[in-house]
Amino acid sequence: MTDEWTQTLPASTLLLIAAGAIALILVLIMRFRLHALLTLIIVSLLTAVATGVPLERVVGEVTGGVGTTLGTVAILIAFGAMLGKLIEHSGGAKVLAESLVNLFGEKRAVLALSLASLAMGFPMFFDAGLIVMLPVIFAVARRLDGNVLRYGIPAAAAFSVMHVFVPPHPGPVSATELYGANLGVVLLIGLVLAVPVWFVSGFLWGRFVGIRFPLPVPELFGSSEDDSTMAPPRVGTVVGVLLLPLLLIFMNTGLTALASVGAVDGEATWVKALVILGTSPVALLISVLVAMIVLGTRRGENGTALEKLLDSSLGPICSVVLITGAGGGFGAVLRASGIGDALGDTLTDLGLPLIVAVYVVSALLRVAQGSATVALVTTAGLMAPAVAAAGLNPLELAAIVLATAAGSVFASHVNDSGFWLVGRLMGVGVGTTLKTWTVQQTIQSVTAFGLVAVLFVLA
Repeated sequence: MTDEWTQTLPASTLLLIAAGAIALILVLIMRFRLHALLTLIIVSLLTAVATGVPLERVVGEVTGGVGTTLGTVAILIAFGAMLGKLIEHSGGAKVLAESLVNLFGEKRAVLALSLASLAMGFPMFFDAGLIVMLPVIFAVARRLDGNVLRYGIPAAAAFSVMHVFVPPHPGPVSATELYGANLGVVLLIGLVLAVPVWFVSGFLWGRFVGIRFPLPVPELFGSSEDDSTMAPPRVGTVVGVLLLPLLLIFMNTGLTALASVGAVDGEATWVKALVILGTSPVALLISVLVAMIVLGTRRGENGTALEKLLDSSLGPICSVVLITGAGGGFGAVLRASGIGDALGDTLTDLGLPLIVAVYVVSALLRVAQGSATVALVTTAGLMAPAVAAAGLNPLELAAIVLATAAGSVFASHVNDSGFWLVGRLMGVGVGTTLKTWTVQQTIQSVTAFGLVAVLFVLA
């Protein structure tokens, strides 16, 4: 029975196959210029075969991984692109960009975008938050020096920091439960940790790559010349449209948290209904519908024109969606082949100090299979018995959770769907994405671990 298949190859062989697969992806894309979608599917199939996955399951593993990833991100990207197109076409992004620049000054524009991204990143997942903020990021970049990475990397780093270190995001919440840590302590320390980590890995690194890689703003939502000839909306209207998904998602996370501690009845119909309204896809759908009214029909855009406008937003993001899905498929093959499990089993007996061990295991699992959440949760499951036996106090347990989270974000590369999402949304090639985003994630990881290790020693 193929359903009972288990991996029999040794860990060393599996890790060599994984390394070879990653190298092959880079060579095919960067040396032979093969399209990323074709490359990822080909290498995923070859990797599945090389690791001994039963032949009748090979295609299913690849397509299943693609489908799972697309089920998570495709609707978010599509709705986000529609929302972005409405904001961009109406002139709202330009108006908001000018207001931010006038309020904070040109020298503080990056800071303004990043503070907004940090706030939005508290309840919103990384991909949803980034796609919603991109129209404003692009508009500010066009308004000033036109360098997409100068403004995009710090904002993306802000969303990443909040997603990885701060509950109620699923990774830190799951690790908190597995380690038996106090969620309130993890939340407090995570919020404090997020600021210096963002400053080093987002603000300072973004300034450097903005000088080193002066790349133009892509026309993902259309160019500034495509704006509507009608009077642009007021700043308050644009801010309201952007805040709507934030508030809906915050309602979801707030009610979920209250239900988990018994403050509200999680089985009550009204709670379930509001939680559904606050899920990322539904929140963005509602926001698009509202934007169609306040930025479209109320400003004189008729039904046919509005339909064509929204339809035009989907073409540019098709490549982003498909390549992101293919990246998820490659990561799924690596997980199904047992590479992550083999690596985790090998690392648990190294005899490292506990705070170092959870970081190293999480970081290597991240590099091996791509998903930050999988690396974080898998590491917490592997290391939970050792952590429980150590008899740690609440601060030390919180440090263990955050050290695991720091490892889980290490060195995003071609097996991570987020790598393709960031690179394609910002119109950046694979080589430049490796030099900018991969390094940013590494800096974020190492900086966070250094701070958490100090906390663990002092606790």
